[in-house]
Amino acid sequence: MARTKEFDPDAALQSALELFWRRGYEATSMADLVQELGIGRASLYATFGNKHDLYLKALERYAGAQNPRLLAELSQPGPALPAVRSVVRRFGAEAASEAGRLSGCFITNTAAELGPHDDAAARCVERSWEHLETLLHSALVRAQAQGELSEDRDPLALARMLLTLMQGVRVVGKASRDPARVRDATEQALSLLG
Repeated sequence: MARTKEFDPDAALQSALELFWRRGYEATSMADLVQELGIGRASLYATFGNKHDLYLKALERYAGAQNPRLLAELSQPGPALPAVRSVVRRFGAEAASEAGRLSGCFITNTAAELGPHDDAAARCVERSWEHLETLLHSALVRAQAQGELSEDRDPLALARMLLTLMQGVRVVGKASRDPARVRDATEQALSLLG
């Protein structure tokens, strides 16, 4: 007879996500995961695979939780440019906050820590960025079609610039204690939208 799991895999994955997000991949050991999740090492391996597998599952979960919110914000009916501005300002405000400085964005943290040498993590980061870029691009195309964005603007180039800014302010926000640095950069970028 098969044994039933004595823990909730969904809750365990969420706990792993939070631990990896706080500490990073390299600074989190399997012993840390066993302690944080409150499950045995064998159960951890049987359910999630190795530490790297668990990290990638946590990263996918994080990205998946962000996507519906961004989709809802950037595809709402009506004027599109206010929604784009709101999303970019929210990213900037989160980055400039004390909580943002302490934790940052799990995707951005992964890009900085693992992206240069971990192909699987880099692919996950890239999928997340492609999704955000596509949402921004679609909203900017809609803004242009509705006359909110000048015809001489390139919606794809603007979406890429905003994506880069949004990720960049998260990096700067982690290290800087001056929220004006992030706020000023955000507003300057938004001024390019007209």
